[in-house]
Amino acid sequence: MRFLHTADWHIGRRLHGFDLTDEQEDAFSQIERIALAHQVDGVIIAGDLYDRGMPAESAVAQLNQMIQKLNLDDHLPIYAVSGNHDSAIRLATGTPWFKSTHFYLHTQLAQAFEPIELADTQLFLLPYFEPFDAQQYFEDDTIQHLDQAFVKVVAKMKTLFDPAKKHVLVAHFFVAGSAVTDSETQLKVGGLAAVPEKLLHDFDYVALGHLHGKDALHADHARYSGSPVKFSLSEANQKKGVFIVDTDPFNLTFVPLTPLRDVKRLTESFATLMDDSFYGTIKRDDFIGITLTDRQPIPNVLARLRAIYPNIISLDRLHGYDSQVFAGGESGAQIRQKNPMDLLSGFYQQIAKDELTTQQRKWAQAALKIARKEGQQS
Repeated sequence: MRFLHTADWHIGRRLHGFDLTDEQEDAFSQIERIALAHQVDGVIIAGDLYDRGMPAESAVAQLNQMIQKLNLDDHLPIYAVSGNHDSAIRLATGTPWFKSTHFYLHTQLAQAFEPIELADTQLFLLPYFEPFDAQQYFEDDTIQHLDQAFVKVVAKMKTLFDPAKKHVLVAHFFVAGSAVTDSETQLKVGGLAAVPEKLLHDFDYVALGHLHGKDALHADHARYSGSPVKFSLSEANQKKGVFIVDTDPFNLTFVPLTPLRDVKRLTESFATLMDDSFYGTIKRDDFIGITLTDRQPIPNVLARLRAIYPNIISLDRLHGYDSQVFAGGESGAQIRQKNPMDLLSGFYQQIAKDELTTQQRKWAQAALKIARKEGQQS
């Protein structure tokens, strides 16, 4: 059998306030083309289809359209599980009749022990669960941590193994020893949240979700596909894509995705960033985190940079500010001669990396008026 392994779509996600709908649509279109080009027998989605338990209507419509395209239009079987970002109950709506089109979506622990029987492969779909769920299912109050639960889960799955077939596990968890990025929610509810990698050795392949980088775990038999879109600046250097998995003989091939708008970091001086000989050589509408090498204050720095780089997601300083950052090298007497609103605007911009809004200026002017009036009365 041949599968396409993907995960962590996080439909509805935003990047520092920027809408990622177009990026996610473009990544999905590439995934669909890869699945058809490689003539896969099914698509594995290892959890976190949505970014939140109560997704917006637009996110629901977007995911529904994607699933419909793969499953109903392209006639590709789908094997999916719910992740920690999904609401298992909401995601499960409609699943009783999904199987008629070979769309298998497991959201409850008990379903993990109902393997999907294919020609030469058994697929075990294990959704994200808490240790308490395992306590209830196994009727064992001694289960306190995830690693304890996994011992019992894998042991029961092994009793269902067909020795004549390959065994593939789809799961959404943190495997001990994996590398994380800033965009992943740490799974620490319920005690020890890491699954020992050795518990996965009985499977011919483990298609993992939760961590957003394909290199988070290097194991011959288990991989994270990573997310198809970058969700934080810490993922800037990651290569996004999907895995094509052949079960017999086993073979694993990574197929990269090309981002519609990439996430990148620029570490330069303000003068360099504003020089057209520099910015003319880069894709300026990418999502960019800027680190300035300058130490001196720069008036209206964010607004001026955004005029050239519209999708700035962060702005910081490599070396901080010099000792005269708030004074600008001026004496106390010179500072006292300045307009208070100008001083406030400069201070706010240096600290918040943004301009005062019209409403904030009104509040500040009202406060200054009161302060002046009280000062005159005293």
